[in-house]
Amino acid sequence: MMLTEMTTVPGAALPVQGLKDHLRLGTGFTEDGMQDGLIEAYLRAAIAAVEGRIGKVLIARRFKLVLQDWRSLGEQPLPVAPVSEIVSVTVFDVTEAATVVDPSRYRLVPDLHRPKLAAIGVLLPVVPMDGQAEVVFDAGFGASWAEVPADLAQAVILLAAEYYEVRQVGDAGPAGLPFAVQALIERWRTVRILGGKP
Repeated sequence: MMLTEMTTVPGAALPVQGLKDHLRLGTGFTEDGMQDGLIEAYLRAAIAAVEGRIGKVLIARRFKLVLQDWRSLGEQPLPVAPVSEIVSVTVFDVTEAATVVDPSRYRLVPDLHRPKLAAIGVLLPVVPMDGQAEVVFDAGFGASWAEVPADLAQAVILLAAEYYEVRQVGDAGPAGLPFAVQALIERWRTVRILGGKP
């Protein structure tokens, strides 16, 4: 399985000013905006770290999931949530010839923790031997920062601030997320049971 991010979070959706306010960076100086690139980089890193821990996409974007075969014949769990739309399902044979699957043959089973691609009828399309399936889908809480749940938004701000404040290698503390960030994201983590099967 390989998950690829096809679009990125637009800079306009990032809470650059919110992080600057949190850090109490001065305003009204000729240097205003000089650190915006650095602030944006730390926000992107913090978003990636939080998303990686909880399996949720904070800001809406498009993903491509490539599989050698379906997890089961009638459904395929999707690796991140929340998923808003299945854009396309395509199967490829060994020669990489593509067959786009008719949308009437599948549906999205929305779920905050374990969304799925499910067959309409009994079975998902057969993946040819030595071929692969490709699922393109949109996931995320919304297109703007205001749509991110408040606790996750706060976790990102705290983590980005931590990155900013310990940006000198010699200042680095213990590895892992700060306790406050862990506490904020804990309820969003997906608990894996049954050997990782949803």
